[in-house]
Amino acid sequence: MKRRTLGHLLAVLIGASLTVAVPFARAAEEAPEALIQRVSTGVLQQIKADKSVQSGDLSKVLTLVDSQIMPNVNFTRMTASAVGRSWRQATPEQKKRLQDEFKILLVRTYAGALAQVQEQTVAIKPMRSSPTDTEVLVRTEIVGRGDPVQLDYRMEKAADGWKIYDLNVLGVWLVETYRTQFSQEINANGVDGLIASLAQRNKSNAAAPRKS
Repeated sequence: MKRRTLGHLLAVLIGASLTVAVPFARAAEEAPEALIQRVSTGVLQQIKADKSVQSGDLSKVLTLVDSQIMPNVNFTRMTASAVGRSWRQATPEQKKRLQDEFKILLVRTYAGALAQVQEQTVAIKPMRSSPTDTEVLVRTEIVGRGDPVQLDYRMEKAADGWKIYDLNVLGVWLVETYRTQFSQEINANGVDGLIASLAQRNKSNAAAPRKS
């Protein structure tokens, strides 16, 4: 996946940061496509209004992710799916480290691309689901400058509302992409080796000069 494309992905998620907090009762009733529409609408306002987010200010992006994005994502499931079978054998401490390092990796990877998000709009495609479904696929398309960007969400129904657990950008699922990378590292060096590799990548990313 190209960095330009990945920037759209995180930008859509960060859009939730300026939306009004949804009460628990309302969130539990909110349809999955309505949640995505709310999040997607907010991002266009957020990116245009906040220069520090546009510039990829990591501390601000991390704060937004922790306070506003994670409540809409089942990040434990996302990380477990990316790690694969080895997740079941991992200790609680290893699982925590994996989630922490994976989140930082994603944020650092996408933060620098936020400045490229400008006048896009998000179109929600027709849903193919029934009211009794507990897992759905919400398909969207980001249109504006340049070619349209396909951005789809796999979502599950939880007690407190719908949660995102995987994303598809231009036909490439995020979890599947990282599962391949993580599997190679685990096969070679085990779960601790993957944690060390992620930590090193994050350290290197932090030290690298940011491209404008």
